[in-house]
Amino acid sequence: MESLKDKLKRDKIPQHIAIIMDGNGRWAAQHGNARIIGHQQGIMAVKSTVEGAGEIGLKYLTLFAFSTENWKRPKYEVDALMKLLVQAIDNETADLMKYNVKLGAIGDLEKLPLSVRTKLKECIGTLSSNTGLNLILAISYSSKWEITEAAKNLATDVKEGKIDREEITDRLFAKYLPSSHLPDPELMIRTSGEFRLSNFLLWQLAYSELYFTDKLWPDFRKDDLFEAVYDFQNRERRFGKISEQLF
Repeated sequence: MESLKDKLKRDKIPQHIAIIMDGNGRWAAQHGNARIIGHQQGIMAVKSTVEGAGEIGLKYLTLFAFSTENWKRPKYEVDALMKLLVQAIDNETADLMKYNVKLGAIGDLEKLPLSVRTKLKECIGTLSSNTGLNLILAISYSSKWEITEAAKNLATDVKEGKIDREEITDRLFAKYLPSSHLPDPELMIRTSGEFRLSNFLLWQLAYSELYFTDKLWPDFRKDDLFEAVYDFQNRERRFGKISEQLF
């Protein structure tokens, strides 16, 4: 029997997929565990998804790991998440190297504890020569933060006379985004049955296909990724045009 992965058209694999990994807390509650256990189980979903992304030749995978709004959560949970993040990076570096994964990060990283920043920088350096999947962690990230940073930097250049106000276009503005080195995602996946973007890549998702699944993130596996890509490949993307203009 043909597997879902085998049904995928390899010439139509999206270049960049972004995922809002939602549902760790609800998964933990359903299993009678503390929320941190859900986050720990979520790491298994990350491993399977990264492996699946590599198998289909995906070039960029951005995972929404921690938002700027998440700093408002109870201190004990934030501290546990930061500790878990360090452990996960430390434990998974060898496998990421094995799978030729290159690591990057976007977000207000200076807000992260020193231990997290140090471990993240170390892992990024270790994997910097890899040529396979680009795994991007959105940590201490929000789209409003990113757009605000871009606006500040652009305003500075206008004030200093480096750019004329009339030169500003959407393309120019996009170059000021902290994530400007990444292509816009063609597909955004959100787990747990929620139907919102939660301040994630709002600029970049303007013409992305959105895919929502009821599955909680700890239960998400590579086959779920393949299903989302299969769904994506069967959609018509018009970018404001009509169907007849695509042929």
